Amino acid sequence: METLLLSAECEKNFNTAILKSAETIDNGGLVAFPTETFYGLGANINNANALKKIFEVKGRADNAPILLLIGDMHMVEYYVSHIPESARRIMNAFWPGGVTLVFNASDAVNPVLSAGTGKIGIRYSSHPVPSAISKKLGYAITGTSANISGKAPPDSAEKALEQLGGKIELIIDGGLTRGVTPSTVIDVSNDNLAVIREGCISSEAIFKAVL
Repeated sequence: METLLLSAECEKNFNTAILKSAETIDNGGLVAFPTETFYGLGANINNANALKKIFEVKGRADNAPILLLIGDMHMVEYYVSHIPESARRIMNAFWPGGVTLVFNASDAVNPVLSAGTGKIGIRYSSHPVPSAISKKLGYAITGTSANISGKAPPDSAEKALEQLGGKIELIIDGGLTRGVTPSTVIDVSNDNLAVIREGCISSEAIFKAVL
């Protein structure tokens, strides 16, 4: 397979990249794209073969959950069974941004994505590329990092190509991402918020937003 590399660093290229990305994902292909932290790997969450391909390409254990990236705040309601008030406060304070919230999943979520936990991580990225792709499609896309499991997540299209070239259909070059730290992951599935991973936004700031 030849991996296509498209730039999204000017308005004309951006629009072309979004259209091609949406088309590729909708047809079951995989697309790597920049986020506010590292490059992510997007797939059609409604396509079982595409989800299977993610695990194969990354060499990822099938008991590892995969987060979703959304293009609109209101998309959350479709993928979760309930949005606690604490979660709404965090969403209003930090979305779009580098906070992934873990909810109880709705029946609309493929169990492969939740790894059988009944929970699903969701982020509304502040980077325009994944948000625009999801919005164009009208549904969430996967947001797992665009790397081989066990290797460093890439902060550039070139590094994503080094790891996934020849294995996925498309890489969108949005320049160097911030990298360094991933998103902060907070479990909001019950009344007691739990920090799963400290990341680019401090848990202290997040808990302050809930008060």
